[in-house]
Amino acid sequence: MEVVVPSVLGMLEAREKKVREEVARLREEADRVQAALVAAEGALVKLAAARETVAEVLGEQAGQGGVLTRSAVAGSTVPHRGENAVAQVLAPEYQQILRVLAAPEAAGGMRVKQILAGLGWEATPTRVEGVRSRVKRLAARGWATEVAPNVFASAMTTASAAAG
Repeated sequence: MEVVVPSVLGMLEAREKKVREEVARLREEADRVQAALVAAEGALVKLAAARETVAEVLGEQAGQGGVLTRSAVAGSTVPHRGENAVAQVLAPEYQQILRVLAAPEAAGGMRVKQILAGLGWEATPTRVEGVRSRVKRLAARGWATEVAPNVFASAMTTASAAAG
């Protein structure tokens, strides 16, 4: 009875060939990803410069007595609330939150889950954290106030109450 023993060197050479092919494929993919990264970084630099230029121009317009009335788009940054600021400069989801906080039932402030209910949104963990971060951002920029830990109210409502 004769036993056939595969050549160990032959098996190693076959495996080495497979690994070399995989390395070559990965290098090509890495080159493609690197090129895409360079292009994306270039676009990011251009967009940041454009945003800064627009902010400067709008700041000059506001400084000359102009009132900014443009509408923001979803995902835009939340500006600090100035003296002549209007809610229309905020992204739509922030405007919705402010409308809920300005409602009569929110007079003493609202918790995030109450805000979600006012928005008509389901209270999933993702939604809760998303709204929590948005309302905290509104509070940090002067659009809302945190009247107690994790209880928020409209800055307009609290300013009216303080004045009257």
